[in-house]
Amino acid sequence: METYRAYLDGEDFVSDWLVVDQRMIDTFAEATHDHQFIHVDPVRAAAETPFGGTIAHGFLTLSLLSILAYGAMPGVVGTKMGINYGFEKVRFITPVKSGARVRGRFRLVGLTERAVSVQSAWDSTIEIENAPKPALSAHWITLAVIEPPAA
Repeated sequence: METYRAYLDGEDFVSDWLVVDQRMIDTFAEATHDHQFIHVDPVRAAAETPFGGTIAHGFLTLSLLSILAYGAMPGVVGTKMGINYGFEKVRFITPVKSGARVRGRFRLVGLTERAVSVQSAWDSTIEIENAPKPALSAHWITLAVIEPPAA
């Protein structure tokens, strides 16, 4: 825990790049039943939107935080399981166009230690390669359930 505590208000953790392709967008559309043309019809989206083609669903972009965090965020030693506790102040800033590469940037800004858990608050951003503004920003709260201390 000493090492983990030292991350509080420290440097950012940055993930590898991930391509958000049309197949990912279509799969998400199937899972959520959100088939709006701006997501699933490249020809119509190119003709009728300012995006020049299809864009990822905002909730798809938000859900990518999990995979982006997996390789970037440090873990808590002794974690039995990790749980999404919730989000505060989620903002969708820039649409993610099909074919774009995104990455996550995470900064630990809050830490609450309990007997069997560690609650962490993260300022989280999803950046789009070569874009001036991020896709989204969110205050993300995670919970690591840990082994209780030995008696």
